[in-house]
Amino acid sequence: MAMKLVRRAVLGAALFLAAAGPGPAAPPAAVPVVMTTDLGVVELELYPDRAPLTVANFLRYVDEGRYAGATFYRVVRAATDPNPKAPIQVIQGGIDSDARRGQMQPPIAHETTATSGLSHTDGVISMARDGPGSATSEFFITVGDNTSLDFGGARNPDGQGYAAFGRVTGGMDVVRRIQGQPSDAPTDVVYVKGQILERPVEILTIRRK
Repeated sequence: MAMKLVRRAVLGAALFLAAAGPGPAAPPAAVPVVMTTDLGVVELELYPDRAPLTVANFLRYVDEGRYAGATFYRVVRAATDPNPKAPIQVIQGGIDSDARRGQMQPPIAHETTATSGLSHTDGVISMARDGPGSATSEFFITVGDNTSLDFGGARNPDGQGYAAFGRVTGGMDVVRRIQGQPSDAPTDVVYVKGQILERPVEILTIRRK
């Protein structure tokens, strides 16, 4: 009799689990990518569970090979940042030439760090933008902690910050090497004077690992 009761209990639990259906889906795993530049390799991981729109946008450029031949063209160091209240240190790249503008996708909605829970600490990758919701292909990687780029930070007057979506997992020495390149190329834009690389660093490929 006791054995029958045990079997009924086990069967009852199995029926309950079947009726309840599968549990909640696991959050998407971090996506590893490898960026090869003409100064070395940078490895990153992207967080689709934190910034799904931004990661999907970046990966579309990656999967379609649109970043091949793009460049890092701007670097910001303490000595070249004219903003004394919220100085930053970053390298910026992406599809920036007029000849390649046709390769860019439409702008994406802005995912703030208040939503994603990410912060612009050392080695974080984030989207460059003008106004909120204007990001397309250009991105930057932070060198050191740059929390003024977060939501509510002092760097951008609109207070919305920038959309962080991943971080460097290997090759920060390459990031710093890029940041240290000569950057006195002529420019008509006053606020980036001293930040434009004399020889842009080519992005050879970005691919999923």
